[in-house]
Amino acid sequence: MEAEIVFAPPLARGILLKRYKRFLADVRLDSGRTVTAHCPNTGSMKNCCEAGRPVALSYHPDPGRKHRYTWEMIQMDAGWVGVNTVIPNGLAGLAAKYGLIPEFISYTNVQREVRTGVNSRIDLLLEGPPGRLWVEIKNVSMIEGDTLCFPDAVSERGKKHLEELTRVVAKGDRAAMLFVVQRPDGKVFRPADHMDPAYGQALRQAEARGVEVLVYRAVVSPGSSSLGRTRPKDLSDTLMRG
Repeated sequence: MEAEIVFAPPLARGILLKRYKRFLADVRLDSGRTVTAHCPNTGSMKNCCEAGRPVALSYHPDPGRKHRYTWEMIQMDAGWVGVNTVIPNGLAGLAAKYGLIPEFISYTNVQREVRTGVNSRIDLLLEGPPGRLWVEIKNVSMIEGDTLCFPDAVSERGKKHLEELTRVVAKGDRAAMLFVVQRPDGKVFRPADHMDPAYGQALRQAEARGVEVLVYRAVVSPGSSSLGRTRPKDLSDTLMRG
C-alpha cells in the first residue's frame, strides 16, 4: 500500500523555456502553444530548472487564477523530479493517516497546518495513545554529486520551524523533521551547509535536543506521486554523518 496523489486530468507535457521572478515559468506545450505557469517553489531550484528540459504541468480552470497551469515536475537525467513543494505535505499526511511511516504508527488522529504560536504553524499534528507528535515537512530536490541537500537557498523560515519543533520537545511532546525527496537519484542526505550554514547548524542542534530527523523518498511520475512504507536505507543510515 502507498500514499498516492494521482494527477487527474493527466498532466500537460512541454519544454521549459525559463523560470523567472521565482514564481513564474514559461513552457512551450507539446501542442506548440507557450504558456506561463505558476511555480510553487520558493527555493533556487538548483539542479531542477534547466531550460530545454521536459516538464509536466497541472491545469486548474478556476477563473480566479491568473495562471491556469502549475509546474509540477521536470525530467532530469535520472528521471522525474518534483518541484511542487505542496505535494510532500499531502503525501506525508496520507502516509501518516494510513500508517505507512513506521515512526508515525499508533497515532490515530492527523491534523494539518496546526498553530503552535501567534505566527507559527506546523505542517502536521498527530495524536494518539503515545501522545502528540508535531511534524514539519520539507521538499528535497537539490543534489550535489550523490548527496541530496536541503535547503537550496537561505531559509530563515525553515530555521524558525526547527526552533519551534525544539520548543515542543522541551514541553514534553514528540517532534519530527521530515524531508521528502522528490527525485530518484542520490545516495546520502546532508543539510546544505554550503547554501545555508545557519540552517545546517540549527538542524543538528534540533536533532541533539530530541527532534527526530527523517528522510523518505517519493516516487514521482507524470501519472502520480507516491510515498511508500519503506525508508531508503541509503539515506537513513547516513543521515547526519559527516
